[in-house]
Amino acid sequence: MKKLTIWLILTIILMIIVPLFAVIFAESAGMMISIMLFFVVNPLFSALGGIVAGTDVKSLWMVPLATAMLFVLGAWLFFGMGETIFVIYGGVYLAIGLVTMLLVLKRTNR
Repeated sequence: MKKLTIWLILTIILMIIVPLFAVIFAESAGMMISIMLFFVVNPLFSALGGIVAGTDVKSLWMVPLATAMLFVLGAWLFFGMGETIFVIYGGVYLAIGLVTMLLVLKRTNR
């Protein structure tokens, strides 16, 4: 439970608080920060979350799902409610997390 709580807090920070600060404080660099988040940081975090979830699937199975859902929520709050492209990005992050979780699970069950 402690590990899940830590990962949910990290996910909230990365998927909601960081974009909020980018929108508020970065002004003209906010778009560059958002692009870096969308294409570099968020996919890596999704993969890392999948790796962690793969080590203990029974209690951490929701980490990839929470990552994708909180991304969509944060993107809709700060960039436009109902934009379908963010749902697609969230689906890709979910897929990355699930694939890495399954790869780790397969590797540890050998």
